[in-house]
Amino acid sequence: MEKILISACLYGHAVRYDGNDNLVTHPLLDKWKKQGRLVVICPEISGGLPTPRPPAEIQTNGNVATITGDDATAAFQAGAQAAVALCRQYNIHLALLKENSPSCGSHFIYNGQFDGTRITGQGLAAAALTAHGITVFSEYQLDELECTLNSLEEPP
Repeated sequence: MEKILISACLYGHAVRYDGNDNLVTHPLLDKWKKQGRLVVICPEISGGLPTPRPPAEIQTNGNVATITGDDATAAFQAGAQAAVALCRQYNIHLALLKENSPSCGSHFIYNGQFDGTRITGQGLAAAALTAHGITVFSEYQLDELECTLNSLEEPP
């Protein structure tokens, strides 16, 4: 059975920078939970960051900075590597990650100016997973994830 890596905040864990979650309620998620497919991670927590923590965004130079100006790149990189390691451990090929996050954004991230502007890009964990052959989906792509999951599990 294929496993799916999922952002802890989407699973309902209060790990966001502001101490909240981004719980997604959807019949597909309920089904995957019951099937025992979901492997939960928060790359930021795995990288050593606390909850709550200052908001962070990827800067134009590729580093991650907090709104207070601290460099958080090393923690975000460590979290990205933890996500890759978890996928290797469980032979995971699919990930469901939080869009817009500097760790988990699969299509969009914020522009690094802390002004709410989104740009095309990937968070550090999403990029690392993609580089290691893991297909990354956002919470807005549950149906696509289900189709990909079904295609991986079809008998030859």
